Amino acid sequence: MLDYPALRALAAVVQAGSFEKAALALNVTPSAVSQRVKQLEERLGLVLIVRGQPCTATEQGAWLCRHVEHVGMLEHELLQHLPAARLEGDVQRVTLRIATNADSLGTWFLEAAANFTRRSPHLLDIAVDDQDHTAEWLQRGQVAGAVTSSGKPVPGCRRTALGALRYHATASPEFIARHFPEGVTIEALANAPALTFNQKDGLQDRWIRLAFGRAVVHPTHWLPSTQSFVEASLAGMGWGMNPVQLVADHLRSGRLRELVPDTPVDIPLFWQVNRMSSGHLAELTREIVAVGRRELVNDGN
Repeated sequence: MLDYPALRALAAVVQAGSFEKAALALNVTPSAVSQRVKQLEERLGLVLIVRGQPCTATEQGAWLCRHVEHVGMLEHELLQHLPAARLEGDVQRVTLRIATNADSLGTWFLEAAANFTRRSPHLLDIAVDDQDHTAEWLQRGQVAGAVTSSGKPVPGCRRTALGALRYHATASPEFIARHFPEGVTIEALANAPALTFNQKDGLQDRWIRLAFGRAVVHPTHWLPSTQSFVEASLAGMGWGMNPVQLVADHLRSGRLRELVPDTPVDIPLFWQVNRMSSGHLAELTREIVAVGRRELVNDGN
């Protein structure tokens, strides 16, 4: 049998990032938390936490944290049918760990998350990664659900199509006049600074291949912020691939312009959720699907 007080201590350390903060959350001493985690590691013969600032879970530790999450959801469901047994001091708030891409979080996803939290007692721990890589979080068991660009179902998961997040290659009129005086050409792009979110971000290269039929090496500023992408484009720092929801008003006003008109890049998005958790996350799934299909580009939009 698993030691559930020890498992809760493990999950608390990973969520809080330290033994001291976990002790405060559990209302015990840090030494008690440390002892519980140590005994669990010794019993299983595994290192479950990488001690550091912050403390993080090993792969095996992450699986156990997700197990605690699943048990918490089951307990919550059970207590709905046993109201007389519901003691306020004994109820543990369940934190659901999910993943999405930064641009979804900055445009439509937060509305769905907020709608869910208004009706659910559960808390959310939202991890952010590139849409091409969030499926890996599911594969590793680090999250219960993820917004991903992968149309291939992750083993053990249910997949629902949401629509496509549309991007436009945009820059300020001043930037375009300075870097593309003879028009936007592949030669000019080789010298005009772009904006790149991080090393996983391939949208700029994808747009260049779409618009010009081949790739080109170009200079770039590294800027890991969805909103800062827009601000940097407006300030003339570089050209970037910006979600239509964030730049539509700027394009209408002329503060931003498309580098090549009518050449958007549509990135299809899917919500994938672990089958073991799908029933308990049904309400969250409904919100994500409803908001996603309203705000993203779908057939006929």
